[in-house]
Amino acid sequence: MSLDPACPVCRSENTYDDGMMLICPDCGHEWKETPGAKQPAEESGIRDAFGTLLQTGDSVTVIKDLKVKGSSSVLKVGTRVKNIRITEGDHPIDCKIDGFGAMQLKAEVVKKS
Repeated sequence: MSLDPACPVCRSENTYDDGMMLICPDCGHEWKETPGAKQPAEESGIRDAFGTLLQTGDSVTVIKDLKVKGSSSVLKVGTRVKNIRITEGDHPIDCKIDGFGAMQLKAEVVKKS
């Protein structure tokens, strides 16, 4: 187990010291550890596959093909979804997609546009 502090962004404990900086290999965040200094507070909320904070009203793009439950169609990579709504639960993104209708998505399968 490492003696380096956990990443302030993703809370991973896989961080390592690279001279003057601390680096998280999981999310790529780099920061300078100052003795006695507090790390910035993490913004709470839903984040996309690349760690960008999502808010109600944002537009997102689907980053992988998704099978639509109850249908034989597939939601393709690159599909743009406008005006999302952030909700609680396992699928935190509530949206309407042209040609598919109302749908809920996981944040891990989208990126902010």
